[in-house]
Amino acid sequence: MARVKALRHVVSFFRAHPRAVITVQLVVLTIFFVSVGWAMRGSFRDAGDDLRNANPLLFTLAAVTLAVYYLVFVYGWIRILADWGISISYPAALRAEMVSMLAKYVPGGVWTPAARVVAARRAGITNAPLVTFSILVEAGLSAVAGVLVFVVSLAWVDGVDAPIAPLIAFGVVVTVLLHPRVFRPLAARVLRKLGHPELPPFRTSTMLFLLLFYCGTWVIGGAALWLLLRSVGAHPGAESIVYLGGTAAVGAIVAVLAVFAPSGLGPREASMYGLMLAVAGQGAALGATVLNRVAITVVEVLLLVVGGLVLRRTEGEAEQVRLHEAEA
Repeated sequence: MARVKALRHVVSFFRAHPRAVITVQLVVLTIFFVSVGWAMRGSFRDAGDDLRNANPLLFTLAAVTLAVYYLVFVYGWIRILADWGISISYPAALRAEMVSMLAKYVPGGVWTPAARVVAARRAGITNAPLVTFSILVEAGLSAVAGVLVFVVSLAWVDGVDAPIAPLIAFGVVVTVLLHPRVFRPLAARVLRKLGHPELPPFRTSTMLFLLLFYCGTWVIGGAALWLLLRSVGAHPGAESIVYLGGTAAVGAIVAVLAVFAPSGLGPREASMYGLMLAVAGQGAALGATVLNRVAITVVEVLLLVVGGLVLRRTEGEAEQVRLHEAEA
């Protein structure tokens, strides 16, 4: 009981002093970077050579593949909202996804869901709690799918040094929490305290479909990482693409759990680097890790521009055509 009270006092303190949260994050992040930098100091020279000699064509193909991953990933959120009776256009969903992705770089941790809620509101979806829980469902299903992809890929890749048991345990816990008989009552309890009605039912068939769907998106992400490795001179076999998809998934999970690091900057890269050593040398793995962060940021910005300008203009023109046809 004393521990619970102490935890509540800590939470209350940080809520009342948001700058303290950012300060703590920056301090922990600095310590992390210094520690990792010291441990990996011998790999930076090899990585520098690989980056200088990186193949621009393969890097471009990797960035395009990563963009495809994001463009496909958006359909999952659209399907979640549709199962709850909410309709959103693809351009609006893409804008909301990319805004929330870029919000991860802001220290604080709350900006990712907040940005998605605001973007959804601009698209006409005013039910903020429903949008928030849709983000949780999306993140949970994607994480479980990533764990599945990683575990299955171990059948083709040897010499993987990873904490398999904790990863599987994490996937099992998230799966249990996402089960409709567990998720809906928990969500209803939270919504009741906030004065909102409970969530609509979320069909198990939709959940299973999305689980397979997100497994497919991680394989696309693995193809992007495979191209990045080849761009810096590594030669992983095509059979490693599924494993690299699982590697990207583990990196994403670590990024979410590492609350002290904006967008998981640092912990995500460290985990992915360690896992890529099973299919590439130290220099190539580190070079691909650096390029992966660059590609992620560039692609997210470009897709926000595409979703915010190009697709919005196309959507507006289509709406004008429909209005003219209705008037005629």
